[in-house]
Amino acid sequence: MQSPPCIICLGVILFDRLADRPCDSVEAVESWTDYPGGAPANVASALVKLGTSAAFIGCVGQDEAGNRLVAILNSIGVNISGIQRHPQAPTRKVYVLRDTSGDRSFAGFGDFKIDEFADAFLQKAKLNEKLFLEADFLVLETLELAYPQTRSAIFRALELTEQYDLKVLLDFNWRPIFWPDETEALPLIKEVLKYVDFLKLSDEEAELFFETKDAGAISNRLNSVEGVIITAGGEDISYCFDENEGKVTPISIEVQDTTGAGDAFVAGFLHQLSIRGIASLKDANAAKDTVKYASAVGGLTATKPGAIDSQPTSAEVEDFLKKFE
Repeated sequence: MQSPPCIICLGVILFDRLADRPCDSVEAVESWTDYPGGAPANVASALVKLGTSAAFIGCVGQDEAGNRLVAILNSIGVNISGIQRHPQAPTRKVYVLRDTSGDRSFAGFGDFKIDEFADAFLQKAKLNEKLFLEADFLVLETLELAYPQTRSAIFRALELTEQYDLKVLLDFNWRPIFWPDETEALPLIKEVLKYVDFLKLSDEEAELFFETKDAGAISNRLNSVEGVIITAGGEDISYCFDENEGKVTPISIEVQDTTGAGDAFVAGFLHQLSIRGIASLKDANAAKDTVKYASAVGGLTATKPGAIDSQPTSAEVEDFLKKFE
């Protein structure tokens, strides 16, 4: 029997097909390796590895890829009772290129259209409401808003967060390639932001959607969130928790693959909140330590290929931080 979730992660689980060597085009790739991924699934698995219970809600196909992904989450210890299976649509695979510095770029979905995969068909009527009764947090991303059926499930999940008093963290995770019609995105994102308590963005996303990289400015503009965090790769992380603002400089690491690093950051942040409590963010030192810890989780994930496979344990994170005290 799986433990009740502290944190629910809703969205896509997929296979990232990573080019085995740095390449600038699909045509130049000699071979690919499949790594389990998908932002909410990455967050859920990273949380469990750190020691915080988590559940994943999403939809996969009735296929071998779907079976493998469900088995992987189950083996890690993620609660999989919220996973739905689609009888016809395949489990998503996305092709990913990497440059020499480890940064990635998406290169398409093979022979399928963007909206033909199982994760586009999550049914709101089949959401496991019991998970919301037992959880403290819901984690979302924006890309699954692109598909009408899954979009309805997301807004139903947000209704359940209000009914059962869950906090909501939105990791922007802006991926234009996932949207059949990009112009639909902004109004939907604005609607979701009404429910959000914590917002995590990259510096590029902050600039694109808010025209600033200042976490405090975004927090003031939204006037409804408890925290905003802006990551910038190896550059300073900007954060604002109510009146408590600051920056953290990530520890320098040798990057191999940035896939899933941002998701691991989110997991590290939420893991610390599950230990310290949200009220700890009112203390300047505790808030900084929480962001520093999250940065270490994200950084360690980037030192190996793949998203889920490379995630650290809490002991590995603590050892890493001790080296730089």
